[in-house]
Amino acid sequence: MAMDAKDLAEGLFRILETGDAALAREVVGPDSHNREAAVSPAACSIPGPAGTLASGAWLRSAFSDLRFPVLGIARNDDQVWIRLRMQGRHTGAFVRFRDGVLDQAIPPTGREVDFEQVHLLDLRDGKVVRHEALRDDVTMLGQLGVFPPSPAVALSMVAWKVSGRAKRAADEVTKLAAEAAGQARG
Repeated sequence: MAMDAKDLAEGLFRILETGDAALAREVVGPDSHNREAAVSPAACSIPGPAGTLASGAWLRSAFSDLRFPVLGIARNDDQVWIRLRMQGRHTGAFVRFRDGVLDQAIPPTGREVDFEQVHLLDLRDGKVVRHEALRDDVTMLGQLGVFPPSPAVALSMVAWKVSGRAKRAADEVTKLAAEAAGQARG
């Protein structure tokens, strides 16, 4: 039975939470594009289920108990707008990229994140084919102590960069995302 627009939207975020490759193949179109992949490892930019699985692995590597409680959904025949919260505990390095290169590595803080996002999903032939988001990254970075910078987090980030741990974390999450993308073939 085909999923309706609401099921597709909720399914996309279950994939990010769980890494469910079978669900990714059911929900995400083969040519799906994630506009938000620019700050994540290169594998997250792969079209289709592979990129979605890579994105989930990247997020779960930084945030344990990752979840996306839905606050509201609006839809028409070919688009879904979903308002939700991103929640989890920052227990792994949160590595952000710019043009495929390490931009920032935030060492684990153990802090909880809980902030709102709105996502726009384009649908075609019963699948998600495009994703873009409006995220409150400033609130998330504030919850992690990055913006405005807390002295402890700022020192930790500098120490990671100088010691090479930031680069190793970027290499590790890049590998993890690529491995997750490989599961799309199932």
